Amino acid sequence: MEIQMQRCGNLFEPLQLPCGLILKNRIAKSAMSDSLGDGTGHPTAEQIRLYQRWAAGGLAVSIIGEVQLTAGYAENPGNLVLDGASELDRFRELARHGGENGTKLWLQLGHAGALAYAPTSNPKGPSALDLPGLRCAEMTLDEMRQLPSEFARTAWLAQQAGFGGVQIHAAHGFLLSQFLSPLFNKRSDEYGGAIANRMRPLLEAIEATRAAVGPDFPIAVKLNSSDQLEGGFDKEDALEVVAALDRSSVDLIDISGGTYFPGAKSASDGTGRGPYFLEFAKRARAVTTKPLMLTGGFKTRAQAEDAVANGAVDIVGLARALVLEPSLPDLWKADRKLEPFFPKFSDPPEGGVTAWYTMRLTEIGADKETPVFGDLGQAIRDYEARNKSRTKIWLRHFANNVVGQP
Repeated sequence: MEIQMQRCGNLFEPLQLPCGLILKNRIAKSAMSDSLGDGTGHPTAEQIRLYQRWAAGGLAVSIIGEVQLTAGYAENPGNLVLDGASELDRFRELARHGGENGTKLWLQLGHAGALAYAPTSNPKGPSALDLPGLRCAEMTLDEMRQLPSEFARTAWLAQQAGFGGVQIHAAHGFLLSQFLSPLFNKRSDEYGGAIANRMRPLLEAIEATRAAVGPDFPIAVKLNSSDQLEGGFDKEDALEVVAALDRSSVDLIDISGGTYFPGAKSASDGTGRGPYFLEFAKRARAVTTKPLMLTGGFKTRAQAEDAVANGAVDIVGLARALVLEPSLPDLWKADRKLEPFFPKFSDPPEGGVTAWYTMRLTEIGADKETPVFGDLGQAIRDYEARNKSRTKIWLRHFANNVVGQP
């Protein structure tokens, strides 16, 4: 029986998901690619400490970004990889510490597809592309039919390792998002064309994952409100997907937007002062009774409180705000630091601001962050150097089992 969600809640009231899980409040740490894996797909001490600190800060849910189903199509050489070859005890330690203080630690299940990190893979997507900065081969039908079982396997392993749930990543231009977008997806088989076909891989992944983990384990989906690209996945298509998700077994729909298509502007690098996708969330509310989470642009407690209080969403997803202040939920609850200070960068290069925030996560995981924000140029150099080092480790470790390696 469908559980009726309580609407117009308080930011610090509990929320029950359809699977029965009760979240202690309405604040989530949205998935970010923290790039803190060790290069073999396993957690590091700094990564474990980072999620432990977020848990101590009062979050209801914390989501680890871009945990790969296989080593072949990773978004970054610092991603985690959870498959049959993984050392599960190392993941259990991450689950244990990141799940302290009543926080539910979830894994975001990722497959970068056409945007896979080229130095460690031969990218494949819905269709072959040969564009400046974006080249990939087309996935075969056999590969497509194998994909749901890969999501299911990683979700089952997450459950065995003690994580509290999973989020299937269908946003930001990664594989399932690519299938949803007409810019990436030119297929003429059952996975291309009409939106009903383009959403098929996502729905198949959900169905297989639910069969693997059972009815009581939370499954969320991260979905773009649009690609924010001419001719891409648009709001009307997105509403159709939300309606289909309403009929599925998912427990939470996390709404975001934008894509890492070369040259596309990231919403998170914009100058807007409010939540980016709030108006779409209000439209989505009309076509689903599933709990809604909204990620992108929340910078103050007032913005978060308003979004929950007016019933537009059930949970607010914070990302960069929690990089600047890991204990923000508890500070908000205590009426302290209602608006963290966000650094401003003049003319940053593409991806530069993301690199700065990623290196800030490294400082938090080492308990070395300071109130003084570091230099953007140095952060970019450090980020690139670490990627180069992790790439060498990745290629050595996965030499015999990286899918698509030449």
